[in-house]
Amino acid sequence: MSDKGPNLPPPQNGRNPRLPGAKGEGGMPRWAILLVSAVVITLLVVAISGGAATTSNEISYDEFLNKVDAGEVAEIKYNNATFEIEVITNSEPPETFRTFSLREIPDTTQEKLINSGIKISPNTNTGNVFTNTILPLFLPLGLIILFFWWLSRRQQSQMGGIMSVGRSKAKTYTTERPGTTFADVAGYAGVKREITEVVDFLKHPAKFGEIGARIPKGVLLVGPPGTGKTLIARAVAGEAGVPFMSVTGSDFMEMFVGVGASRVRDLFAEARKMGRAIIFIDEIDSIGRKRGAGLGGGHDEREQTLNQMLAEMDGFEATEGIVMMAATNRPDILDPALLRPGRFDRQVVVPLPELDDRKEILAVHTKHKKMGPDVDIDVIARGTPGMSGADLANLVNEAALFAVRHGQATITSTSFDQARDRVLIGIERESMVRSREELERTAYHEAGHALCAAALPSHDPVHKVTIIPTGMALGVTMTLPEGDRHKLEQQEAEDRIVMALGGRNAERIVFGEVSSGASDDLRQATQMARRMVTEWGMSDAIGPMSLGDNGPVFLGDGGMTSKEYSERTSELIDTETRRILMEMEARCAELLNTKRGALNLIARSLLEHETVSGDEVDRLIALAEENPSAASIEPETVDEVGGSTTNGGEELSGAMVQDATENG
Repeated sequence: MSDKGPNLPPPQNGRNPRLPGAKGEGGMPRWAILLVSAVVITLLVVAISGGAATTSNEISYDEFLNKVDAGEVAEIKYNNATFEIEVITNSEPPETFRTFSLREIPDTTQEKLINSGIKISPNTNTGNVFTNTILPLFLPLGLIILFFWWLSRRQQSQMGGIMSVGRSKAKTYTTERPGTTFADVAGYAGVKREITEVVDFLKHPAKFGEIGARIPKGVLLVGPPGTGKTLIARAVAGEAGVPFMSVTGSDFMEMFVGVGASRVRDLFAEARKMGRAIIFIDEIDSIGRKRGAGLGGGHDEREQTLNQMLAEMDGFEATEGIVMMAATNRPDILDPALLRPGRFDRQVVVPLPELDDRKEILAVHTKHKKMGPDVDIDVIARGTPGMSGADLANLVNEAALFAVRHGQATITSTSFDQARDRVLIGIERESMVRSREELERTAYHEAGHALCAAALPSHDPVHKVTIIPTGMALGVTMTLPEGDRHKLEQQEAEDRIVMALGGRNAERIVFGEVSSGASDDLRQATQMARRMVTEWGMSDAIGPMSLGDNGPVFLGDGGMTSKEYSERTSELIDTETRRILMEMEARCAELLNTKRGALNLIARSLLEHETVSGDEVDRLIALAEENPSAASIEPETVDEVGGSTTNGGEELSGAMVQDATENG
């Protein structure tokens, strides 16, 4: 399923918080900050320019009088405010000097100037009134006023945040921005058909009302993680043609008591103002858990939020025209009152995609990528059973990363194979150093798994076998089903146990002892055998009884209760589980002893090439059946086998097979 990013609507106030004019983090408009900065800079420039000194030379008052006596002065300019005298000489070119007199020029000096014919230009300059008087007075006062205004704005914003804590945090999507549509949702035709019915009701309510049909008030999308439940909800927002309000379950919870219920009331109040609307709650299990399952009793904040939601959906007041949608991957823990008719009375299952759905999803994700000519979407879809839409999107992205890493111009089928291995079994640890003995034991261990999987008729075919450390394992045997499977027969379950025990039994047959490398195999085999006994009724001693515990495990919902069967039945379950495991181990040992030649050939191929394909495993098994003498090849004598002409270690050459059979 395509998983495009959400098309978020513009803020309801019509302003982009990243544009000029939006409020800053402190609550002060950015234009105000810029304006204040410009005013301060301007005032500083004016003050500096107003008080700047002249560039003339400065002389003493005595030197000034001497120049007057010598007849070198032609004109003086006297400033009554600063007592500065600007002296202009009668030389060519005229020179300018400045000096400072006493508070007033003495009368004798004035007479001397007049008698000497010196031009006197008095200048009663009181200076810059703004910078000398107003600025020193009002600048500190203005800064104090600005600080208190900013402080009051912050307090108002904080108080406003506290007062609006009960407001709904839902995002409203309008019809002007449809965003995602059903065309962007690949596959899931049945799910889209049920959701389309709800959309049609909101668009054309009269068509349903003519025959008295009532649309479900609530639609619950149920499915595993990554299947696209939220994407389908976004598509409804694009198709509905009515306001769509989206909120997550965690948005209702806050540290204050009663906030969740208040937000629920505000959410439905806003929806009623719109007439017809869709309310979508993602991850509703965070607030919709069964009541009485916590430690807070009836006063628990989560329970109060749930109670308010139940009353708003189908309480005393009608909510006609409002359709609730919700998504969860844990429907088993939801409160029964939430799922009854009149509330979430329709559950739409969004399962893991089938083969055809995976093809459509892969086509969407590979649409805008450079794909190589050898890439077959059908083959990739068949090789990815059980993957969700999110897994497929990650697979395509990993394939693109592998292509870039290897310097390829396009994404090839090899890139997809490497990406699938990376997603399913982890990254290869080629730098890990192991001894020859450990490599040999690992090769026989994986050869045992591969031989059992290939020889058992009901088991999935082998895709590849490798002894390169991958993830947390020293080696991996990968099997892929030929198609989608929805049930497991008893023969298939038993074959899976045999395959899981193949590595352990191969080590015992070849080396005479087992190792700790089979710990995960034993865990898988034990789980499968126990489920056969307790859940699937595949034990004659237990009979058609379901003794498994499939319910949710959390305090208040049976987590502290005793088992529903007796101790004798519990002992019988252990006995039957052990019986199945012992029988399958004996069957596995018999299979490996019978096909010992194939086991040796597969192990030798792994030691030489590290990775063997599933087709090569089938060919080696057929070769061992045609040449039974190959069963006598032991690990020490296998080293004498001839070389190989294979490319990449995927196939075993004919020359090597001939030498192996002859030496046997």
